[in-house]
Amino acid sequence: MNYQRFVSAVREGIRHSVKADVDVQIQTVVKNNGIERRGLTFQEKEINISPTIYLEEYYEQFQRGESMDEIIRHILELYYEVRFRKSWEMDYLKDYEAVRERAVMKLINREQNMSLLKGIPYVSYLDFAVVFYILLSTKENESATVTITNDHLRYWGVEKEELYEDAMKNSPHLLPCTIKTMKQAVAEMLGTDAPENDVDNMYIVSNETKNLGASCILYPHVMEKVYERIGENFYILPSSIHEVIVIPESKSPMRPQLDCMIQEVNETQVEEEEVLSSHAYYYSHKEGRIFL
Repeated sequence: MNYQRFVSAVREGIRHSVKADVDVQIQTVVKNNGIERRGLTFQEKEINISPTIYLEEYYEQFQRGESMDEIIRHILELYYEVRFRKSWEMDYLKDYEAVRERAVMKLINREQNMSLLKGIPYVSYLDFAVVFYILLSTKENESATVTITNDHLRYWGVEKEELYEDAMKNSPHLLPCTIKTMKQAVAEMLGTDAPENDVDNMYIVSNETKNLGASCILYPHVMEKVYERIGENFYILPSSIHEVIVIPESKSPMRPQLDCMIQEVNETQVEEEEVLSSHAYYYSHKEGRIFL
């Protein structure tokens, strides 16, 4: 069964398993880095925000031998976990003052998203683009958001510079930065006790939700805090749009080796839509900034 037929079959199975007032539609969405993903959108009557569940991973499970019934069961379990049970008051999005304190930012690759950037406000930083969204709700590894477009700015009568200033102020408050050693991060992931006063050669910088946390490198004083913790200049490895890895300069391989390592990880470990960059960056404490 090819992917197109798989998607149609899943949709039909889901439609027979949900209430009659839930409309299940196939949707193709252009994600970060121009990646197209196909998913199922669940629209419930009288609820104006609907989850989309993407199907590529489920197709891989199907190809590995998982039954269609099991896949449909897993999708339904996820739907009932993430579905919205009430409407968002979307009228408040018409007033910038109502959403000003929820405006936050994320980092994406500028070159890989030129088509997307034609329709949304952004600020260039190194070879990244800083883009903006309204944070509706948040929990670990996921959030409900609305991307801010050029149309929003025109409607609000707000300049990009004002939006950037607000996002720089809000993001550290709504999405606080975390700086952990690799050992601490792994222990947390495994549910084991994290070592106290741990010294490591690799540090992970992200936000508390672990979602779109690479933008923490823009937060005021974060790079200085990293420097104070490790005591020297460092390289920044763009692990994904969700986090970056920091390596002290004295413990780091040569720059070409770092770049090769990043490229290999991007190709083998990171989803295409989550790739941030293909090379390392360098933080100089003396200069107080990050360099390409």
